[in-house]
Amino acid sequence: MPALCQSDVSNRYIAKICARARPRNSSFTRRFPDPPRTPANEPIRGSERCGFRRTLSGMGVRRSVVDYGLARRATLASVLAGHTTVADVCDAHPYLLRAAKFHGEATDTACPICRRAKLTHVTYVYGDELGQYAGRVKQGPELAEMASEYGEFRVYVVEVCQSCAWNHLASSYVLGTGEPRARRSRRARAGE
Repeated sequence: MPALCQSDVSNRYIAKICARARPRNSSFTRRFPDPPRTPANEPIRGSERCGFRRTLSGMGVRRSVVDYGLARRATLASVLAGHTTVADVCDAHPYLLRAAKFHGEATDTACPICRRAKLTHVTYVYGDELGQYAGRVKQGPELAEMASEYGEFRVYVVEVCQSCAWNHLASSYVLGTGEPRARRSRRARAGE
């Protein structure tokens, strides 16, 4: 079993195979140079070249992530093909536009319809444990705090253009500790 616990050794073996298979001055060498080496003459692997190590811990507590990029592309293709009018896709509700203006998080992405303004992300939270806070707009720091406080809730990120009223669901995911929140009785709450 100790052989299975070793770190990734494929670079060592693949590098040797590739070194035998290709001449040193080929175009392959110019396009795909050998990986840089550390002082101990070990190759630097993958994301370590950039100064960070790729792990799943960077994902945080996001679960059940759904990206709606394909649906967005299909909608934009339908508009460009003339099957859908711009008025049909640029129909953001006034409350959504107001939420984007006052509570949204600005992005660097230009609007795909008007190309004049930058898109704004509006983040909504829903969940049984949230009670009166369900359906409210939250921002990043608030989400991190809620993720440690509640067992499970769903987050929806909507991209909005405040100029032409384009809006589309960008992504959704589940946050929370994964454990149900301890229910308190009414008597316990009334006694405080």
